Amino acid sequence: MTMARGWESKDVEAQVEADDSPKGHYGKTTKSPELLRREAERKDLQLSRIRIVHDLESATNPNHRKSLEAALAHLDKKIAEVS
Repeated sequence: MTMARGWESKDVEAQVEADDSPKGHYGKTTKSPELLRREAERKDLQLSRIRIVHDLESATNPNHRKSLEAALAHLDKKIAEVS
């Protein structure tokens, strides 16, 4: 004798299927290696930019300031390219 499946078994089946799909952190779908690399590069560039801005705030030597400003411009360009 065969019985119809109840909603509980269908719900369990849906959960199993959902668990089979690749998931990343917090249930989001996984990111491609290229996207992860770009995000890491952008984060590194932004941290470097923060350090340069901090150094620029305290720099007093005109040549050092000029060098920091050039580095800041370069980082801004690289961040725009990665974004």
